[in-house]
Amino acid sequence: MTEHRSPDARFRTSLLEENEGPATNPTDNRTMGEIIAARFSRRGFLKGSLAVSAIAATVGPLAMIAADGARAAEGSAFKFDELEAGIDDKHHVAPGYDADVLLRWGDPLFADSLEFDPTKQSAEAQARQFGYNNDYVGYIAIDGSAEHGLLVVNHEYTNPHLMFPGIVSIVEKDGKKKAEVAPLSKEQVDVEMAAHGGTIVEIRKVSGKWQVARDGKLNRRITATTEMALSGPVAGHDRVKTNADPSGTKVFGTFNNCAGGVTPWGTYVMAEENIHGYFSGELPEGHKEAANYKRLGIPEGAYEWGAHYDRFNLAREPNEPNRFGWIVEVDVNDPNSTPRKRTAMGRFKHEGAESIVAKDGRVVFYLGDDERFDYVYKFVTKGTFNANDHAANKDLLDEGTLHVAKFAEDGTVDWLPIVFGQGPLTAENGFGSQADVLIETRRAADLLGATKMDRPEDIQPNGVNGKVYVMLTNNSKRKADQVDAANPRAENAFGHIIEITETDGDFTATKGKWEVLLKCGDPSVADVGATFSTATTAHGWFGMPDNCAVDSAGRLWVATDGQGPKATGRTDGLWAVDTEGAARATSKLFFRVPIGAEMCGPLFAPDDQTAFVAVQHPGDGGEDWEGFGRPSYYEDPSTRWPDFKPDMPVRPSVVAITRQGGGKIAV
Repeated sequence: MTEHRSPDARFRTSLLEENEGPATNPTDNRTMGEIIAARFSRRGFLKGSLAVSAIAATVGPLAMIAADGARAAEGSAFKFDELEAGIDDKHHVAPGYDADVLLRWGDPLFADSLEFDPTKQSAEAQARQFGYNNDYVGYIAIDGSAEHGLLVVNHEYTNPHLMFPGIVSIVEKDGKKKAEVAPLSKEQVDVEMAAHGGTIVEIRKVSGKWQVARDGKLNRRITATTEMALSGPVAGHDRVKTNADPSGTKVFGTFNNCAGGVTPWGTYVMAEENIHGYFSGELPEGHKEAANYKRLGIPEGAYEWGAHYDRFNLAREPNEPNRFGWIVEVDVNDPNSTPRKRTAMGRFKHEGAESIVAKDGRVVFYLGDDERFDYVYKFVTKGTFNANDHAANKDLLDEGTLHVAKFAEDGTVDWLPIVFGQGPLTAENGFGSQADVLIETRRAADLLGATKMDRPEDIQPNGVNGKVYVMLTNNSKRKADQVDAANPRAENAFGHIIEITETDGDFTATKGKWEVLLKCGDPSVADVGATFSTATTAHGWFGMPDNCAVDSAGRLWVATDGQGPKATGRTDGLWAVDTEGAARATSKLFFRVPIGAEMCGPLFAPDDQTAFVAVQHPGDGGEDWEGFGRPSYYEDPSTRWPDFKPDMPVRPSVVAITRQGGGKIAV
């Protein structure tokens, strides 16, 4: 008899990505909501009301500046006709634009790649095809061109129930349809591992449309089995040594790469996020890593890799999880190069790693730890960027100072250095070296008193206006007794966006100021307490900010994760958000994804004439839509986007958005 997992309309890998599990931060460090509430309470505002008028009075010019809607609309930096919000099985873009599917899961990347056949999947074929669940998208120009370059794309995770035929059975329980998923074979696990990682592929714009060059000399797939090197302070430490790697310097693969970045010197960085789901088994009794792993939720066991490979079973390889949760740097100019896990940048559930060159030439990376009640970080390189010597930047990420943010009620933020021997980061608290501090970055930040945030995701520095935008997706675990007149909202379902101004415009500064740019959600519902400008239409508001981008004009674009029939009555999408002048906090919908999908990316080409977006996990979930609720799986998905063919499953894809007739996006 085939063993099945417990019935559930939502699948385990989906739940892992949603990160709805209990928070793992055990500290009593103050939450961002408590600090926002205390800050505004000190200004003497009324308590006990969440009316929109009270919210508007509280944040004043921060978010409700556009009392005159017409005036705000006139001052907007975005000139496009807004798309209508909604829910269906297709993607939609604002009028006057084309949204063309550029790369789909399984698309061949090399001249000798096999064509995609979902009924005959193999690890060998997948390793030379576009991977699954595209997330971060980056562009690296070839010869400085905005129309010829390398597209770099993360493949965060896999949804086997949407990938493989014949593994889902539907049963009736309590009048509802539930799904049972059969265990995966080793061959299917191997396909999953090959579908993780990243893609580097040459693309070119021809007659206004982007094309993939399968003969590109720099094309490459990175997977969960690609050989990598540990570099920086943790390399060679006893806590990263395994039976397969007694040196503690060689790791096979990367996985759960969420957002990422492209460095000023043209390398591709991948951020390892929800690594806990890949490990199963139990540590040996009394093992020294028990507390470390508990802080990261390891093992969670959403994936079955440990049933086939010892390195994912804690009982057999107890140190293996310490080799994941890092930032990975890839030299895209050498397809044979060894990717390097840059341990100086800390180990946690990295959402991304966006960077900017500071005034003194050092490079600053902003890093979010995507879990409820975890932290915002930045890493400042020790060395400086050399624009004229690519080789001089080769190991910039191996030395520098990692900082964690502590937000204060007076609107200031302190960036606390995470350095062994400073403050509580000493032997008395169990740290023997900087390597120990970095392996347990979360615990180090706990001890420093960092501010507990509402799922810090993408963090984007803006080189035009000098600001830094922090996406805080939501926090459904916040308790009602934390609510007061201004903020935070209990069970913060819709998230908010923080804007940081570093002192003197210096991104390396250890102190700055912060403001709330937006509290998200439906502004027509008073209890939600959203703070979009009054010029924002019924289509323009959003919840659950996740990824973001700043185009070359310094304009902010926000992608969402978690909207849907029950949460907001609309799918996820890409919104243009004004941050300056009378239009500040005005938002407009530009693109939306099909049912079940998350909006990832986004990325603007250097000339702003293309917006690349990643449509991730389309068709996922078992939410109620069109009046009925059911699981969505390979044989019966809620959409067959983007092919809409009966013999093709739903396929995560990258979409290229261009203006009809040419020209810059939204101007």
